Amino acid sequence: MIVLASPAASQVVPGILGFLVVAGMGLALFFLLRSMNKQLNKVAREPRWREEAKEAQQDQAQQDQAQQDQAQQDQAQQDQAERDQAQRDRAQRDYSQNGTAQQG
Repeated sequence: MIVLASPAASQVVPGILGFLVVAGMGLALFFLLRSMNKQLNKVAREPRWREEAKEAQQDQAQQDQAQQDQAQQDQAQQDQAERDQAQRDRAQRDYSQNGTAQQG
C-alpha cells in the first residue's frame, strides 16, 4: 500500500505551526531569564551583618594599631629615660671618683 498523498522528504517544511512553537519558546525563555536575573540580584547582595563585621574588623585593626603605636612610644620614652639615668649615674660616679664631672 503506497500512500500517494504524502510529500517527498525534500519538500517537508515546518510551516507556521513550527514557527509559532519556536517563537513561543523564545518568548518564554526571555521572560524566564528576566525573572531569574531579578531573583539573583536580590540574593547576590551582601548581607548587612557581613558589612558590619567588616567595619568592626577595620575598627579593631585601627585600635590595635593605635595601641601598638602607643606601646612603641612608651617603650621609646622608657629607653630614653633609662639612657638619661645611665648618663646621670656615670656623671655621678665620675664626679665621686675624680671630683670633676666629665662630659661624654
